[in-house]
Amino acid sequence: MKSVCMFVWNHFTNDARVLRECSALAEAGYEVDLIALQDPKNPSLPKEEMRPEGFRVIRVKRQPSILVNGMKMASQVKKWIFAKKTRKIGAGLVGAGLVILAPLTMIGLGAAAGAILLPPVRKQIVNASAMLEMVFTSTKKSYDFYHANDLNTLPQALIAGKIVNKGKIVYDSHEVQTDRTGYGYIQSNLEGWLLPYVDSMMVENHTRAAHNEELYGFYPYVLHNYPFYRPLDFTLRKDLHALLDLPKDEKILLYQGGIQAGRGLEQLILAVKDFKEGTLVMIGDGKLKPVIKQMIEDEGVSDRVKMIDKVPVEALPYYTMNAYLGFQVLNNVCFNHYSASSNKLFEYLMAEVPVVSCDFPEIERVVAGNDVGVVVDSHDPKSIAEGVNRLLDDLALYARVKENTKTAREQYNWDLEKEALLNVYTNVVERKLPIMKDGAPKPAQQ
Repeated sequence: MKSVCMFVWNHFTNDARVLRECSALAEAGYEVDLIALQDPKNPSLPKEEMRPEGFRVIRVKRQPSILVNGMKMASQVKKWIFAKKTRKIGAGLVGAGLVILAPLTMIGLGAAAGAILLPPVRKQIVNASAMLEMVFTSTKKSYDFYHANDLNTLPQALIAGKIVNKGKIVYDSHEVQTDRTGYGYIQSNLEGWLLPYVDSMMVENHTRAAHNEELYGFYPYVLHNYPFYRPLDFTLRKDLHALLDLPKDEKILLYQGGIQAGRGLEQLILAVKDFKEGTLVMIGDGKLKPVIKQMIEDEGVSDRVKMIDKVPVEALPYYTMNAYLGFQVLNNVCFNHYSASSNKLFEYLMAEVPVVSCDFPEIERVVAGNDVGVVVDSHDPKSIAEGVNRLLDDLALYARVKENTKTAREQYNWDLEKEALLNVYTNVVERKLPIMKDGAPKPAQQ
């Protein structure tokens, strides 16, 4: 039995793509261990578990005990330094003539405490320690494949799979690492430095594969973000109307996913006033959530917008079923957003929910190409509102796109797409080349 060590830089609670990949490999007979991160805010999350899909999850500490204790000590030092009683003690020491060593002592304590307490420094220390924990865990045994999900786990896979052990490195880039929000010079260039040591690479669509070819001279494999195929069992549907105290005939206009910058959420809130009917429901969490909550209050639309915390990925489809339409309105803040074809688009279609979407190439190809919704200018609240109102007013249009989602869900699903993943694993052993969209083989990386 071939074995796979997979890495993911999260707690593995809502990562749909990684769940699908691990499930498909386990189903195909691979022994799969997924190394993820522990969540200090969720102590009930098991440190190790055998998933019902047939793979094992191992969560490693993000903050080693020595680091946590050091931070606590530094925090106490900080409080002590700035406490009133400390100033009194200091004055007494001056009077006693014992302050000769005080400046040197304080400089040393300040430097040590400052290095730990400064958020950027602390973050890098924590990340470095988590990476080491992943490496230590992954080298306890030897695997045939080391599968890195995104750039922030590629170094761990390379150390474990090329330096310590000898295995094939599969790099699954969920994002465009060279042009995404929050990445600086080092992160944007790290991928290019590490790729010569990778045996095979996957990206989520052909726009990104073509971009990769321009950057690095090879065309990676494509693995789309299609959801598990599931029958629509409305007996399992989570009743959002009851949960949110909405009238049973109220139309739910759904956004599901991260509450993050660049997702078009500010424009969506501004558009709400012009929706002729319906309630905007937002399911998810993220750094932008406090900003969006305040914006809802400032715009006076709190009666028309409801927010729900993120739900487990396995349960999400039963929330999605409630929607009249779904939003995928990314903003063009970077090539990573512009080239996206993210999970939520296909999750809407799997639930037979028409989509109001941005006009970016991969997303428009699905929405307009399959006539499953309307395409709008996601940077313009008026355009978003017009798209929503078209689907509210034109019942013939809505009936047509709703019917077309039934065909789309038969095409854009993981039952078909998982074969592409299994082919990557077969081909990396046989050193076969990836295939372009038109069927022509392209040179693989050396």
